[in-house]
Amino acid sequence: MKRLDYLIDYLLKEDPQYSEMQVPTDLQGKRDLFRALRNVRWPKPVSEEFMRLQDEELQVQLQEKGVVELDDCRDGVHTVSTNKQLLVWQGDITRLKVDAIVNAANSQMLGCFHPLHKCIDNAIHSAAGVQLREECYQLMLQQGHEEPTGQAKITKAYNLPCKYVIHTVGPIIPTGIPNPLQKEQLASCYRSIMQLADENRLESIAFCCISTGEFRFPNQMAAEIAVRTVKDYLTEHPDCSVKQVVFNVFKDVDKGIYQQIL
Repeated sequence: MKRLDYLIDYLLKEDPQYSEMQVPTDLQGKRDLFRALRNVRWPKPVSEEFMRLQDEELQVQLQEKGVVELDDCRDGVHTVSTNKQLLVWQGDITRLKVDAIVNAANSQMLGCFHPLHKCIDNAIHSAAGVQLREECYQLMLQQGHEEPTGQAKITKAYNLPCKYVIHTVGPIIPTGIPNPLQKEQLASCYRSIMQLADENRLESIAFCCISTGEFRFPNQMAAEIAVRTVKDYLTEHPDCSVKQVVFNVFKDVDKGIYQQIL
């Protein structure tokens, strides 16, 4: 646990407000604190030693979780096979070794700042390391404004087993009843991601359930839009580089919906 002690001490010393924070003595407690401190940290440079030890720690945690290969998605017990191109896989998207995974981001595009939050944005940034927030920060500085709904950006994946992360901002549905514009915005997320993957010659991609959960887009409708939009893109672009699409779900309800649709 010396590695975690160093990493936690480094982050605590960065910000005086945490100087008196009590550090847990158990492994999981230390890991949770290490994640929480990175969750609330504004993007800024770190030392080479911090980066090296952070990467070592995150790779250990990844190996403990287990990497899921694309072949495992095709044949695994948590997979629903539909055809050669479309799969549904239930589990932790940060374990998937595909060319790119999709992150449901917010318009700030810097990841979730709520410590230990259960959203996919938090999970992806936490597993990738501080480099991901820094790269997103530089992209947003260049852009000069918040990310519009329905578009997409690609970054490296750092300590994730995938090669890239594609970030998109889905529509937020306060009432839980999307209007026609919001439905089109969600479809635009999927089109933008497919186009970006195609432009970068990616062969496999794993989508999360964009805009469901806290964004309150109805699960059934969101899945129908997702599948229809991806199928349409593949039909309209027969030379598309993407050969395998994984619809990643976490909840049983979403797995059931995708099973029914596909």
